[in-house]
Amino acid sequence: MAQLLETWGENNVWKEIQLLMVNCQGKVLDIACGTGKTMEMISRFPLDVYGCDISDLLIEKAIGRGIRQDHLTVCDATKMPYGNDSFEYAYSIGSLEHFTEEGIALFLDECRRTVRKVSFHMIPISRSGKDEGWLKTYQSFHNNSIAWWLRRFQSAYKTVYVLDSTWNDQISVGKWFVCIKNEAA
Repeated sequence: MAQLLETWGENNVWKEIQLLMVNCQGKVLDIACGTGKTMEMISRFPLDVYGCDISDLLIEKAIGRGIRQDHLTVCDATKMPYGNDSFEYAYSIGSLEHFTEEGIALFLDECRRTVRKVSFHMIPISRSGKDEGWLKTYQSFHNNSIAWWLRRFQSAYKTVYVLDSTWNDQISVGKWFVCIKNEAA
């Protein structure tokens, strides 16, 4: 799996996150950062990039690639150890769909708590447009409609924009959910 994480976003989401982050400045959190590949890519922008992941192994790989150890944390994204408004921005790519429904709600609450401005989340959406539910493949994940996902995001954020991603596979298409933090939802 760690090897797959080194290349899977090359022709789509890694280009997209760079476009989303190019005009941002300040502290940014890569939630479920994996091997740190995306952190490495966006570190050329005027950003102070941090990452967290639940996997000790993946964090070790990020350290091995040269990401500063003091910018990496092993933690569960549903209960992150950061203070309120610690980051101006955050992003997650292809990870939130692997959480349980309760975990999704907790993740979004934590993201809203720790991020002061905007968070960006790329999610695979069912190609059929239907709520296909929890799929058990080599990696279990939710494959549901835009409306299903919007309900989850809008429970934590008043303002959510949905943008197309070029990522896709046989059953899903990628969508970016851009969450703007403002007054309580």
